[in-house]
Amino acid sequence: MRSLFLGLRPRLMAAFTLLTLLGAVAAAGASYATARNLLLEDAQNGFMNPLVEDVRNYASRLTVPPTQQDLDEFASFLRGTAVVAFENLRSRGPDMSIVPAEMREALKTSKTVIWQRRTDRTDPYVVIGIPLLRPDGSATGVEVWAWTSLSGPQRAIDSFAVAAWVGVSLVLPLALGLALFTARGVLRPVRRLGAAARALGSGRLDTRVDERGADELSELARTFNQAASQLEATQAASRRFVADVSHELRTPLTAMNAVTAVLDEDAATLPPDTALAARLVSSETRKLTRLVNDLMEISRFDEGGNVLELDEWDIGTAVRDSLASRGWSSSVSADLPEGVTGRVDRRRLDVIVANLVGNALKHGGAPVRVAVRPGVIEVSDNGPGIPPDALPHIFDRFYKADTARSRSEGSGLGLAIAWENARLHGGTIAAANAPSGGAVFTLRLPW
Repeated sequence: MRSLFLGLRPRLMAAFTLLTLLGAVAAAGASYATARNLLLEDAQNGFMNPLVEDVRNYASRLTVPPTQQDLDEFASFLRGTAVVAFENLRSRGPDMSIVPAEMREALKTSKTVIWQRRTDRTDPYVVIGIPLLRPDGSATGVEVWAWTSLSGPQRAIDSFAVAAWVGVSLVLPLALGLALFTARGVLRPVRRLGAAARALGSGRLDTRVDERGADELSELARTFNQAASQLEATQAASRRFVADVSHELRTPLTAMNAVTAVLDEDAATLPPDTALAARLVSSETRKLTRLVNDLMEISRFDEGGNVLELDEWDIGTAVRDSLASRGWSSSVSADLPEGVTGRVDRRRLDVIVANLVGNALKHGGAPVRVAVRPGVIEVSDNGPGIPPDALPHIFDRFYKADTARSRSEGSGLGLAIAWENARLHGGTIAAANAPSGGAVFTLRLPW
């Protein structure tokens, strides 16, 4: 149940609906209380005011202390709606047991009309006590008691209560509709920000959101756009730096490669220690050259400067030539049927195959297999496979699944370059572990 309220929309809807219902219940309750009091007071005053007026009109005719006959005549004047009492005498009429003892005690010292609504019988009723006073305001001891049923007003009150609660129940769907409309309006900018943040996180640094209005969400949108602009500028500066450094390194590396080539040729004639040093310098120079070339290639991808040169090629032949040019024909088991053709950039396809097969030969286990099918090139090995935590990052730049290989001859850019070339073709590369063991890389292109 708790999971239903984890989202912002359910919480907004619940809060809005609750507030609306509380408002409706409060309004219905206040209306009910007001109507109840008005109906009861109207019924009570309609009975009490004429009675008080009749008592005042007859008071001057009554002899004090009165006789039983005087009390009966007083009661007759009041049309039999009341009982007139004096000490132990009382007029003929209804049973006085309906009058509470505490009211009778209170009226003995009261100089005003007293009344009380009661619900101790089947129907609610009101009891009224009127003291008869002398002209000077002193008590005569004569009391007039009357009571009447409030069943009629109570039925009206009950009907009003039912109508009020029916009205509250009808507010619920309206409250839900208003809550949904309000939540949608509030959350629409939040959803736009969320989509923009996901796009920004996926590398689309040119993502921006509309800055509408002058509220807090608009301020958040402006802050997001400023952060995205700064991030884009920072990345652009970083890319320019890498490209500039790589470009500047190419000239000295070209010279170093020429020198190391001479050292390699003369290494056999050099003293052992010098020959070892010469071969080490030559090896490290070649690694640095590959790294710089990979960085230049990545920079071109980031700048969008890579252009495909598409042509119709036999894919099996292209893969076979890639393996042969690197001396891998004997170490790789290839299933390369003829007749599988596609429009590809031959050079970039060669880069993809070289990186996938080279990765399998370095980090997988023999035998390494390459299979070509319509729209698919699959490279697999018989090694330990890819750790599960490395699979989501296997195509990230400079990522190495084995931290022990952090200083190996690989730069961590080969698979990233292969992935970029596949994306440039409109295709994908997927990495997985085979059920029987080993890693499997599957290249899919729209041939």
